[in-house]
Amino acid sequence: MNNIQIIDLKFKGLEHAIASYLIPSEEGPILIETGPHSTFRVLREAIENQGYNASEIKHVLLTHIHLDHAGAAWAFAEQGANIYVHPFGAGHIAEPGKLMASAKQIYQDQMDSLWGQMNPIPKDQIVEVGHEEVLTIGGVKIKSLHTPGHAKHHIAWQLLSGQAGIEDSIFTGDVAGVKIGNGPVQPPCPPPDINIEDWLESIKILRDTGAKRFYLTHYDKVEAIDEHLNELEKMLKSWSDFVYDNWKEGLSNEAIVPLFQTFTMNQLKAAGLTKIEIDQYEAANPSWMSVAGLVRYWKKKSQNQ
Repeated sequence: MNNIQIIDLKFKGLEHAIASYLIPSEEGPILIETGPHSTFRVLREAIENQGYNASEIKHVLLTHIHLDHAGAAWAFAEQGANIYVHPFGAGHIAEPGKLMASAKQIYQDQMDSLWGQMNPIPKDQIVEVGHEEVLTIGGVKIKSLHTPGHAKHHIAWQLLSGQAGIEDSIFTGDVAGVKIGNGPVQPPCPPPDINIEDWLESIKILRDTGAKRFYLTHYDKVEAIDEHLNELEKMLKSWSDFVYDNWKEGLSNEAIVPLFQTFTMNQLKAAGLTKIEIDQYEAANPSWMSVAGLVRYWKKKSQNQ
């Protein structure tokens, strides 16, 4: 394997909703994102199709600890892998009980089918990575960029060097948004950490790297960097303003959700997306979660003024 391998985790049976990435190194492949444990079988088979065994992966880099990005990390830790994470996220993967209890309140009987299990990871296998810290793994240099806004424990991983043709790439998690196929860029805004000001600053961090390509967890490779980030900024303002206007009118989350779903659906339809493509977006970035996250953001902001 001599380039970055994109693995489609087929979340909810849909293509192009969640990706993991394999980076070649002299110490075997480095895995970026595990996806949820519910898709671990798909991930393991994809790794085997690349000529590896999942047990050969000793370095797993997480952009953040949300279940759709980190839920299967413990399964690799059980096979001896080190798990690299933001310091704010380390405690939650060492002791995931609170994280899972919170998720169960939301998803209830859908927990197993959506996310599967999340077991504790031994603390001596968790590597907390600082801002702008550079890791060297098997001849590959990767820089950690702390990029809050979507989550306070978010890292974008910048690939500085490795085999020819794969450097100058960033694995952006959610901070560079969701973009599936030729659809628009969407900012996933779930609670509890959404902060618009932090997010805009993180977008600036991404711009200033001069990277040639982004690898999005939702989904795939982007090379028109400036255009992508410009659209993300506009969409972030559009979404946050829409939710703010309705929240200020006194509407509840439950009342805002269908209005917001229509608003975002019209954006997707205007881009010419098919029903399947719209379903992919909704699986990767559920509308109701962005309402909850943005209402929380505006409430907190108004209380601090």
